[in-house]
Amino acid sequence: MADRVIRPSMKQIKTGYLVVLMVIVAAVVVSAKYLEDQSPLVQWLPTAAAALLLLWPIRRHIRRQATKVTLMGDKLRYESGLFSKTTRTIQLSKVQDVRVEQSFGQRIMSVGNISIETSGESSRETFYNIDGPQAIADEIIALSQEHGSAQTRP
Repeated sequence: MADRVIRPSMKQIKTGYLVVLMVIVAAVVVSAKYLEDQSPLVQWLPTAAAALLLLWPIRRHIRRQATKVTLMGDKLRYESGLFSKTTRTIQLSKVQDVRVEQSFGQRIMSVGNISIETSGESSRETFYNIDGPQAIADEIIALSQEHGSAQTRP
């Protein structure tokens, strides 16, 4: 089986970029139409303020790139971090429960959070805003059962 990499969804990030772009366009129109007789600084102030809103989707985009879940054979690896990395490896045979949670907004966009409970010290790990969460949860459960039953065979 080839490794499968799962990342948080881009849907909410793309929506954020679109909303911010519309706000910037509206600020440019307001500046051009209503502030044309003002100084250049006053004219471009609304546009510059609107452009600062780009920091919101850019921050989420960077956070998305810094998070990844990889299904590799008999284990699941969760990596997070941009400059310094934190990696947690979960043996699929130790997975006890997989839960999918979706808010109303997430259901509209077909994304959700997947929580995996394992036997061990820190027993729950949650992956946020995953596309098609139920299919992935079902895949994790199937792999867990496959690898769990393989370990109990003589």
